[in-house]
Amino acid sequence: MSFTTRPTLRGSGGAVSAGHYLASTIGAEILWEGGNAADSACAMGLALQVLEPHMNGPAGEVPIIFFDAKTSKYHVICGQGVSPASASVDKFVSLGLDRIPGSGLLGATVPGAFGAWCELLERFGTTTFERIATPALRLAREGFPNYGFLRDTLHLLSNKFKKFWPSSAEVYLPVSDIGDKVQNLKWADTLESLILISKSPGKSRDQGIRKVRDSFYCGKIAEEIESFMKIPACDDFGNLSRGLLSASDMSRHKTPVEPSVSLVYRNSTVHKCSFWSQGPVFLQQLQLLAGFDLSSMGSGTPDTLHTIVEAAKLAFADREACYGDPQFSQIPEKLLLSEEYAEKRRILLNNDEVSFGQRPGVGRLPAGWPWIEEGETVPAEPQAFAASKGRGDTTHLDAVDTQGNMVSATPSGAWIMSSPVIPSLGFPLGTRAQMFSLDPDHPNCVEPNKRPRTTLTPSMAELQDGRRIAFGTPGGDQQDQWTLQFFLEIVDFDPSQELQAAIDAPTVHSLHMPSSFYPRTAKPGWMAAESRIDAECIADLSKRGHRIVQSGPWEHGRVMAVTRNPDSGLCEAASSPRSGIAYSIVLP
Repeated sequence: MSFTTRPTLRGSGGAVSAGHYLASTIGAEILWEGGNAADSACAMGLALQVLEPHMNGPAGEVPIIFFDAKTSKYHVICGQGVSPASASVDKFVSLGLDRIPGSGLLGATVPGAFGAWCELLERFGTTTFERIATPALRLAREGFPNYGFLRDTLHLLSNKFKKFWPSSAEVYLPVSDIGDKVQNLKWADTLESLILISKSPGKSRDQGIRKVRDSFYCGKIAEEIESFMKIPACDDFGNLSRGLLSASDMSRHKTPVEPSVSLVYRNSTVHKCSFWSQGPVFLQQLQLLAGFDLSSMGSGTPDTLHTIVEAAKLAFADREACYGDPQFSQIPEKLLLSEEYAEKRRILLNNDEVSFGQRPGVGRLPAGWPWIEEGETVPAEPQAFAASKGRGDTTHLDAVDTQGNMVSATPSGAWIMSSPVIPSLGFPLGTRAQMFSLDPDHPNCVEPNKRPRTTLTPSMAELQDGRRIAFGTPGGDQQDQWTLQFFLEIVDFDPSQELQAAIDAPTVHSLHMPSSFYPRTAKPGWMAAESRIDAECIADLSKRGHRIVQSGPWEHGRVMAVTRNPDSGLCEAASSPRSGIAYSIVLP
């Protein structure tokens, strides 16, 4: 039997999984009261903005996949905001930049998360904005118990806040100890004002939600954001810069709702967001791996791990060369996901050799990016990025209800380590524009009103045994590597395996591809492996040429998942023990 840290949870009343246990409790309460998966997800999403401010915020981003049980259709709600109208290559070059900073104000895009939650609630939910926002208001106003991950992050950030960002220090310092309350009274005031707007006399539920959204993007909040953009803020390297985001940019914001992108693998159908995200790289990896008998190779063996890592390098090279906002660029979508293309690429995978070059099959790598080629020393990252807890991460949530509606969402951005808190509002802006290229001929080049290619990538699938599953993890570029290994556990290696055991299995990830985050360094040939992987396996991989750095035994991401069998109505849920705060709940 596979090792597992806790049982897979099962019940028939719906299930939730979220990056913080209090958010899971809030989502379960919504389901218990008769709300559906969209209602539950929205409540968890707003709660996580308070509970995990080092992971996401109201002005961040959130791609959402929603499965509508009535129509059996998958909808992608794009919570990735666009660049300001004044953002251009010439603008950033005129500031003396060769890439967009990952901290401060210059990287701000239009906040996408708040509008996406409103869109999900209005279009697919059943309850009011007041109901889904009240738990988050209570957490912000009355406080929640601090926990180790947040406490340690705040300690790491305390000098930065004191020296450069006093508005952030006002909210989060002094750092409270574990179990003591963390509050955000300014965000509580802002959120309470939005709740009051949603209750305007004579407004229906849908009208109230639209009124809230309009108030966020077209009213006082947008004006406060524009005013704050005019005050130079310091980035991690001591440079003072104003932001580009304006109230006019905010007022033009619309939340796109799109079809999912899908692929059939071993009789399972996987659904992802489109090429403005890195989601299709998951599908490209599957298409490459479809030509290997992974089941016979075995879970966690040197042959399997080598094959997975080398396939990831090819798929992510295509991400670097081809992905971007499809509304601005011609992306060869059908080609990249086709069996014929994968067959041609698959011949590059050698069982005995490690690749060190970046090898896209189509398109070209963006000019001017800081590639670190084979033989060169991998430089130490600046201190602000060297400690993973200081860099920030992401969170995740899943929900399924008794009707079979399902949500997978990966909130991120506007975290407290990358941008100062706006004093009048209680939250910072995001810096997702750092993912743009300044190469004018590249699909992911910065342009006005364009979505940057994001790393955020929720997942859904119809499994070969009939279950539907929603899953995902935080983790930047690694998201579609860790979730891939979880997916292979339950599809290739042991379809009867416990969901929790599949999540608990130790993982690897490649560091070969350029990071999507500033300063975007690449580490050719390097891979990270959790220390629970067998020493003989690591030795074998090293002999093949992999440069291996060992991670802690429970360090890679926080995969979460919920499933539902449409025939029996049985729901399952599981969440990673990594970081110690993600939890799942099922209802009886």
